[in-house]
Amino acid sequence: MKIKSLFKGPLVGAAFLMATSAIGPGFITQTTRFTEQLKASFGFVILVSVLLDIGVQLNIWRLITQSKMYAQDLANIVLPGAGHFLTLLILFGGFAFNIGNIAGAGLGFQVLFGWSVQTGAVVSCLVAVLIFLSQELGKALDTFAKVLGLVMIALTLYVAFQANPPMTEAIVKTIVPDQINELIILTIVGGTVGGYISFSGAHRLLEGGVTGKEHLKQISNSSISAILIASLMRSILFLAVLGVVWKGIALGNENPAAVVFKNAAGEIGYKIFGLVLWSAAITSVVGSAFTSLSFAKSLHPLVANYFRYWITLFIVLSTTTFLMVGQPVKVLIAAGAINGLVLPFALAIVLCSVFKKELLHDYHHPIWLSILGWIVVIVMAYVGIKGVSTLF
Repeated sequence: MKIKSLFKGPLVGAAFLMATSAIGPGFITQTTRFTEQLKASFGFVILVSVLLDIGVQLNIWRLITQSKMYAQDLANIVLPGAGHFLTLLILFGGFAFNIGNIAGAGLGFQVLFGWSVQTGAVVSCLVAVLIFLSQELGKALDTFAKVLGLVMIALTLYVAFQANPPMTEAIVKTIVPDQINELIILTIVGGTVGGYISFSGAHRLLEGGVTGKEHLKQISNSSISAILIASLMRSILFLAVLGVVWKGIALGNENPAAVVFKNAAGEIGYKIFGLVLWSAAITSVVGSAFTSLSFAKSLHPLVANYFRYWITLFIVLSTTTFLMVGQPVKVLIAAGAINGLVLPFALAIVLCSVFKKELLHDYHHPIWLSILGWIVVIVMAYVGIKGVSTLF
């Protein structure tokens, strides 16, 4: 009975929803590119980012579930208007990235079945819409995220095994790297817990009614599990890429991850890449849509009352935008830069809720956790501002 319960309920569902929201097409491309650049030393980047990511998620999940308020509502109380501003940032970023996620899903189906990217995008849109039209939305979300999350990890593990990476080198350089690239570390942190992703798991727990001090230990464990699941996928993909580049194979610029999978496991590996890419993209579509619209709930009662239908509209509109204009590069670049600022801004607001004792009832937030959170805020704000300045 205990083994079965490990994979049931909103706690596990929230962990997988957050993890699979992070594991999108950008996640795959970044991991591939940075491994090619840093080789085995990228293992050190993963290790440091895991520690920072855990600090971010522990703060956000605990403070949101103990206040029993969505992030935007909490923000509006801490600083009037901040929640509405945060909602606009999340909706813009979520919509822009969803266009890219839909494109990634279409590309995954193209690799698998030879369809056009547009056809694959439409079919993927229908799959996502069916999930949100399910009578048991919470259960459907949890099952979808868990199944595809495990599929991605298992398939990538097979490819990593076929790639035969230098394990000793990977372990040594994870602890003693040849080089340390701070910008890459912060990019990986932002890609894992930036933007809407920070709140996907915490908002799922609110939807599932998992709040209060009686659930605090499980909530903390779930937040850590979410980061470990995403980081496990990144570590396995890192080893797969390392095994290929270690042999001196150039990945090129067009589709470096596809080159890795094909070189490691032949034509089967290429088809696995298609399935992994589609799984990563479609789960990110679902996670982005759910979390973005959970922020819009406070804008008008109609959004809260017809939540699943607004999510459906969000997905359909992002798919239609992709079909009409493709991936608007300038919009995606702007969204990426703004996404870099969402994490420090949102985390700072959430951390400030600690000073309003009435919001947290009888919960006392650990000082060490607040300090870790503020360190991430300062560092990510610096990098985010630097990133936005490059647009002008």
